[in-house]
Amino acid sequence: MNFALYVARRIYSGKEAGKQVSKPAIRIAMLGIAIGLAVMIVSVAVVIGFKNEIRSKVVGFGSHIQISNFDSSLSYETRPVVTNDSIMKVISSLQGVKHVQRFSTKPGMIKTNNAFQGMVLKGVGQEFDPTFFRKHLLEGEIPSFSDSSSSNEVLISKSLANKLRLKLGDKILTYFIQSEVRARKLTVKGIYQTNFSEYDNLFLLTDIHTVNRLNHWDPVQSTGLEIQVKNYDELNKVAQEIYGHVDKQVDKYGGVYYVQTIEELNPSVFAWLGLLDMNVWVILILMIGVAGFTMISGLLIIILERTNMIGILKALGAKNFGIREIFLYFSVFLIGKGMLWGNIVGLLFCFIQSKFQIFKLNPETYYIDHVPVEFNIWLFLLLNIGTFIVSVLMLLGPSYLISRIHPAKSIQFE
Repeated sequence: MNFALYVARRIYSGKEAGKQVSKPAIRIAMLGIAIGLAVMIVSVAVVIGFKNEIRSKVVGFGSHIQISNFDSSLSYETRPVVTNDSIMKVISSLQGVKHVQRFSTKPGMIKTNNAFQGMVLKGVGQEFDPTFFRKHLLEGEIPSFSDSSSSNEVLISKSLANKLRLKLGDKILTYFIQSEVRARKLTVKGIYQTNFSEYDNLFLLTDIHTVNRLNHWDPVQSTGLEIQVKNYDELNKVAQEIYGHVDKQVDKYGGVYYVQTIEELNPSVFAWLGLLDMNVWVILILMIGVAGFTMISGLLIIILERTNMIGILKALGAKNFGIREIFLYFSVFLIGKGMLWGNIVGLLFCFIQSKFQIFKLNPETYYIDHVPVEFNIWLFLLLNIGTFIVSVLMLLGPSYLISRIHPAKSIQFE
C-alpha cells in the first residue's frame, strides 16, 4: 500500500485528526470548499436557465432564422417576397432545418371605448407551429389559422388585455392607415402571457389571409419565412446553407430575399445575454479563490500542528516529497468532503427552485417571474473537476513548507 496514502488515512480517520488547533481550521476549509462549489453550481444553473428562457421567448416570437425582403424598412410596414410552396420545400429539405412557416405583419391600432393602443397584427398560415403560444396560453384557445379565408379571430397577450380591459370573446376594432383608414373587427379567441413585454405589448396573432388582404398582397406573397433549426448550436451553419440558396435572389415581383438569424434581428437582447457569461466567470474565479485560500490556511495550520510528527518521519529517513504527499492526500480527503456537501447544497437548491419557484423576479425588468434554473450534467462535472484540480494545485506551494522543517528542532516542538 502507498505509505503516504496510508498515513494520511490514519490521520484523517483517527481521533487525532480532531485536535483543538486544527479542528476549527479543518471545518473552515471544508466549509469554504462547500460554499464555493454550491455557489458556483447555483450560479451556472441560474445563468443557463435564464439565458435559455429568454432565448426561447425571443425565438418563439420570431423563430431562429427569418427570410424577408431586403428592401423592407426597419418598421413593421414591410415589403413582401414570394413564399410559395416551392421555396418552402427547398428550405425544408436543407439539413438542420426543423420547420418552415410563413408570416405577414401589418402595424395598426386598437381602439376601445376607454383607450387605444398601437400594435402589430401578425398573420400566420395553416403550417404555423403553435407549441410556443400553447405553452404560454392562459385562457381560450389558439385560433385556426388559414391562408384562404379570414377567421377574424386573434390571440392577444394578457398585458394588452389588461390595458384595454378586454376579456375572452370580446370584439375589438382595429384600424390600419394606408391611403385611407381601414378598420377590422376581430374577436379575442385566446389570451397568452410570456412576460416578455417588448413583444407582449406589440403583437396580435391572426391568420395570414387577413393581413395579406390589408396589405393588398397576392396569396403567394408574405412578409417572409420563419425557420426553426433542430440544434441551436448549428444556427450559423444552417443560416449559411440558406444564404447559399436564397440570399440576394430576386422573386418574380422584384422582391430580394434577405436572410437574418434571430441574433442579428435582436442584437441588443443577445448582447445582454452575452454579458451574463462574464458575470459567471467573475463568480467562478472569486469562489475558487476563496475556497482555495481557505484550504491553504487550513493546510498551513495542520502542518504547523504536525511539526513534531514531520520531524520524527524525517529522522526515520522519510523524504520531503513523501511527507508532502501525506499532507496533500490529507487535503484531498478534506476537499472531497467539502465538495460532497457543496454538491448536495447546490443541487438541492436547484431542485427546490425548479419545482416550487420560491425565488421570484419582477417580470417587467427580467422578462420572467421567477429565478429559472437548468441543470447541465457536463458543466456540473466540469465544475467539480475544475474545483478539485485548482484546489489541489493551490496547495502545492504551501506544502513546500515541510522541506524547511529540521528534524532536530521539530522533534522538540510542542
